[in-house]
Amino acid sequence: MSRKYIFIKRFFDLCFSIVLITVILPFILFISGLIIISIGLPVVFIQTRPGLHGKPFRIYKFRTMKDVRDSMGMLLPDKIRLTALGKFLRKYSLDELPQLINVLCGNLSFIGPRPLLMEYLPRYTPEQARRHEVKPGITGWAQVNGRNAISWEEKFILDVWYVDHQSFLLDIKILLMTFIKVLKREGISADGHTTMPEFTGSCRNGE
Repeated sequence: MSRKYIFIKRFFDLCFSIVLITVILPFILFISGLIIISIGLPVVFIQTRPGLHGKPFRIYKFRTMKDVRDSMGMLLPDKIRLTALGKFLRKYSLDELPQLINVLCGNLSFIGPRPLLMEYLPRYTPEQARRHEVKPGITGWAQVNGRNAISWEEKFILDVWYVDHQSFLLDIKILLMTFIKVLKREGISADGHTTMPEFTGSCRNGE
């Protein structure tokens, strides 16, 4: 990965995020108001995710689920807590809009492997862990080639492919493909799941 590509990519991320935040700010405020009415405060869901080289950072997303718990104080399944507004936001990937702040701050890019959960880090094979050799992104090669409709292993193969083949032209291609995928609402969830089942690790040598 050349320094020139890194510079161009960061420059694009910075400029494009500023433009988008400026243009769609009224829409972001409108969505925030709907979330306050239907779900309540806080409007934004904050979670620690692994970034470049696995370094933790805080990612921002619009809340799509209510904080509903059972008699033992445990959160109910996502399918029960997900609201109608939340389903709509996820369908069109609008819940990702607050991540423009992450892009602006530099801990997320528009294009790159999606940042998953911190607890997944020790579950990757050495090859799968290579997905952290680049900055994570809002969308990526795996997202435009199946998203949540493909297995974890298939996703990680696509992520590593991107690591080995990344270029600015490929990034633009992924960005354009993302808009098409969002409009078609493809690959939003895995069969039988709200999004994806938990990644528990890949089988190694037949284990």
